[in-house]
Amino acid sequence: MADPSTYRPAPGTIPEAPGVYRFRDERGVVIYVGKAKSLRSRLASYFADLSGLHPRTRSMVQAASSVDWVTVGTEVEALQLEYTWIKEFDPRFNVRYRDDKSYPYLVVTVDERIPRAYVSRDAKKRGAKYFGPFAHAWAIRETLDLILRVFPIRTCSTGVYRRAERMGRPCLLGYIDKCSAPCVGRVTPEEHREIVSEFTTFMGGQTQVIERRLQQRMRAASAEQDYEQAARLRDDLGALARATERNAVVLPDGTQADIIALCEDELEAAVEVFHVRHGRVTGQRSLIVEKVEDLDTAGLLTRLIQQLYTDQTAVPPRVLISAMPEAASVAYLGEIRQAPVAVSVPQRGAKKALMDTVAGNAQQALHLHKLKRAGDLTTRSLALTQIQQMLDLPVAPLRIECVDVSHLGGQDVVASLVVFEDGAPRTKDYRSYRLSPEGSRDDTSAIEEVVYRRFRRMVQGDQDEQDIQDSSAATPVPQRFAYPPQLLLIDGGAPQVAAAQRAIDRLDMALVPIAGLAKRLEEVWIPGQSDPVILPRASEGLFLLQRIRDEAHRTAIRHQRQTRKKRTTTSRLDAVPGLGPQRQQDLLKAFGSVKKLQGATAAELQSVSGIGPALAELIVSELSAQSASSSSTPLESQKMPTGGFSPSTASQDDRNDSA
Repeated sequence: MADPSTYRPAPGTIPEAPGVYRFRDERGVVIYVGKAKSLRSRLASYFADLSGLHPRTRSMVQAASSVDWVTVGTEVEALQLEYTWIKEFDPRFNVRYRDDKSYPYLVVTVDERIPRAYVSRDAKKRGAKYFGPFAHAWAIRETLDLILRVFPIRTCSTGVYRRAERMGRPCLLGYIDKCSAPCVGRVTPEEHREIVSEFTTFMGGQTQVIERRLQQRMRAASAEQDYEQAARLRDDLGALARATERNAVVLPDGTQADIIALCEDELEAAVEVFHVRHGRVTGQRSLIVEKVEDLDTAGLLTRLIQQLYTDQTAVPPRVLISAMPEAASVAYLGEIRQAPVAVSVPQRGAKKALMDTVAGNAQQALHLHKLKRAGDLTTRSLALTQIQQMLDLPVAPLRIECVDVSHLGGQDVVASLVVFEDGAPRTKDYRSYRLSPEGSRDDTSAIEEVVYRRFRRMVQGDQDEQDIQDSSAATPVPQRFAYPPQLLLIDGGAPQVAAAQRAIDRLDMALVPIAGLAKRLEEVWIPGQSDPVILPRASEGLFLLQRIRDEAHRTAIRHQRQTRKKRTTTSRLDAVPGLGPQRQQDLLKAFGSVKKLQGATAAELQSVSGIGPALAELIVSELSAQSASSSSTPLESQKMPTGGFSPSTASQDDRNDSA
């Protein structure tokens, strides 16, 4: 038996979203399928102390050799997918839901003269429409009870219906208007069948048609001043809204399709494929593709389609995809299937909801792959060796520092410095810098200033008061910054690398290897070289440099937004000289608001601790001047308050954040 710790997923790699998980044995056979409201919490319970597990659960985790999962939108969707996969894989450790009586269905006997609706767990029969399965029997009964007020169809058994016919008196549901009572002739069989048709239309997923019809009737009743009927129709719409539950795992129209989603970065792509047959997800595949060629999204999808579909039986009549591939791939699918294949990007409805689920799984797969790749010691060692060889470094860069700059149209200029040791992030050594816009008008001057300040601390032993310290320690020269890195990475190309080299030259210190990673083509620039170094796109070295660069960019953006937020949340009290944040809080706590402060006298202000006569007079004078200025300035000509920005500045912010 296997030790569960040998295949336990790494901490933090399991999402907290609802989903379905599968345990497989050493042959890859699914031996258990389960659902969870939180995958992280549920899977963690399987890898606890074996002595505390149920004997059957203990046998299952010891028989398994791997576990995988798929995330969905809700717990009900997880229940639906669990049911489908249990039927598909027939896992030997699953006891619940293995027979056809496990899940309740809503059945409508459309072949009867007077159709009826009822809840059943039996095997499906001919001449009836089935809706479901549902999570619980009580859930479908509550749903049916809500819908009956809108579609009062028959729900009684044959014996009850015949007894009502003989007595000429309906049952209780007929008296409370939850049945149209065809047993006593309130409606004809044809009229009742029309109600049943609307009911099946609604349960089949075409809810908007029914809702629009009810809305039209409600407006017509209101126009005729029949407000009681309009109120009833309004309540019917509310009942339908409560009864409607969108489910992205089961499509309402029995769709036969494959749903393909792609999540990519510059080096790799994750492909997620859901196979939908008769409206249900019957299979799922995950692929990680290394982008060895310089292809756009359409070209990459074209290559993937050629690899996924190689025979006629594998091609469904419809392929839903996250982005349109090249036209040649659509023709290729038709040739393989020997019939037309509809390829489209879903825009709305249940198919769009299922596409979002598939795309979320692709994103999760790529994230998980990156974490596994970054956590592999052998892979990290190979990456450092490749960087040393490709950049001709004297030693392997066990410590790499990376610098990136972020700003908003020249304002709130900040920079980040992230540190990786042995190919893994060392977050305790992360630093962020505030830079003055006057001295750092562009990225090159900003990078020169940051690099100069970082190494000046090491050479001269002084403390930079402008640094935003992420750690609590505040020693004059932190020990972890007492030595230079084996590689200084810059987010940028040749101009940024030259700026960093100028900072090193100004300090007249020993040589520090510098390289710049340009985002557009992933080129590596070295100071003094006219041509960049091109690392193989599938190499571990380029993957590590890209990860370090992206981490520096993320950290810079985070601090830039924090700085911007502080600037935009200013108060009128900030304009008062000598009034710091603590005294502002004391004043607001004592008076409640700035508006009440404007009506206070200097004597009243002095009652607050720390507010002397001179400061109190200054506060009164400043607030009075602000009040007079705001009242004398027309609204349309008032200047934007501190921290405001125009639409053009906002778009610049978006460009900086997405750069």
